[in-house]
Amino acid sequence: MELLIVITSLIFAALVAIFVKKRAVIEAISIVASAIIVVESVIIALKVAATGSYEQYSFFSIDSLGSIVMLVIACVDIAAVVYSVQYLRKETDKNIIGFNRVKQYFILLNLFSAAMFFAISASSPIFAWIAIEATTLSTAFLISFYNKPSAIQGAWKYLIINSVGLLLGFFGTLVYFTSVSLLGETGLITWQDLLHNASSMNPLIAKIAFVFALIGYGTKVGFVPMHTWKPSAYGKSPAPIGALFSGALLPVAFYIILKFKAITDSVVGPEFSSQLLILFGVLSVAVPAFIILIQRDYKRLLAYSSIENAGMLALGFGFGGIGVMAALLHLIYHSLVKSALFFLSGNFLLKYHSAKIANIKYALKVLPVTSVLFIIGVFACIGMPPFGIFFTKVVIFSAGIKTWPLVTVMTLIFVSIVFIGFLKHVSSMVFGEKPTDISKGEDSVWLIISPLVLIILALILSFYLPPFLHILIDNSVLHY
Repeated sequence: MELLIVITSLIFAALVAIFVKKRAVIEAISIVASAIIVVESVIIALKVAATGSYEQYSFFSIDSLGSIVMLVIACVDIAAVVYSVQYLRKETDKNIIGFNRVKQYFILLNLFSAAMFFAISASSPIFAWIAIEATTLSTAFLISFYNKPSAIQGAWKYLIINSVGLLLGFFGTLVYFTSVSLLGETGLITWQDLLHNASSMNPLIAKIAFVFALIGYGTKVGFVPMHTWKPSAYGKSPAPIGALFSGALLPVAFYIILKFKAITDSVVGPEFSSQLLILFGVLSVAVPAFIILIQRDYKRLLAYSSIENAGMLALGFGFGGIGVMAALLHLIYHSLVKSALFFLSGNFLLKYHSAKIANIKYALKVLPVTSVLFIIGVFACIGMPPFGIFFTKVVIFSAGIKTWPLVTVMTLIFVSIVFIGFLKHVSSMVFGEKPTDISKGEDSVWLIISPLVLIILALILSFYLPPFLHILIDNSVLHY
């Protein structure tokens, strides 16, 4: 029942945004719906921790890792909705957008979130694919939200690249289906059907299927070289949507890859999938590292950082062992911190009216709270103690140093370059000479609440994990 409440709440909020003409009602319903899914997601996670899985009506099934991702989506979603209310009001006051755009925004935002919840809870890979494709269609319009030529170009690039990628992922899914001779009770092939019939699958076919699935859903994650849509999409979309892209959609797509990895490993062993993940992981850390060093746009900077952290996730699961546990924690920490950074980037954009790093000067005096939180968020994201990403990166490198020493050392060098690049850009943004045409002070306390709460939550989880979350992580390590 809880899962249906989650999805129907978001769909109801989208319908309200379609038919209601009062802005305050649209905003309130969206916030209430997000609050409901936080509560229901916690209830589902507690049930999964107690019983090992959550199943409903044969069409929905959530395991331990799925419930972790669900919690992440719920946290980022409510933060994005709360932030969006004031963010869009500021843009409306400046005549950047009108009421119709606000309606469109909340319709697509709620549908986007509903599609992500459906993707991780669907018991059938086909339904999961449909839901992931739905996220592409809904967010394409959010990328082109401002109707600028560069935004429209970014939306088309996002739509084309992701649609082609997901088509490859769909082909890989169909190849997996060749191992199943009988349909399930619902007439659909489920994840469990694929796992139970893995022993009858030809190893070569399993490898081919995983390659297509990895490339297909890896496009959605943003692995190099399928990453080219990401900087444009993150840079041109509204700041809350960038937060959802990086903090919620990335984990959802990665979760689907891990589901296929578990099936493939039961056929050919973990070595094949691990090698592919390590390959994409190294590429996804190396390429962004040098681009980050010379980047000129702070929203695109965060996009390349998301690619780099996706690479770290791939390396953690590729190295295996204790690296899997570190990767799971890294997924949680990165989603919270990176979402906060995107919200804070929205504050910079509202104040300075520019996404260029060179145009952001003396931010520590102009936007003191935003700047302090941004510095803390950047330190957390690049792996400075005491934040959890420092420990997860150390553990991931520890997991790889024995079996993949050259790869580990190379990656460590690339991560150091990322560290240098971020410090260079952040120092230029927060210090320098104050622009004469910009007033000092935060635009609204409501633009601070969401990033502040997410950073505090990331810090707390760096030192303390609730017992149920600890159980979910332990169970996920055993299965993935």
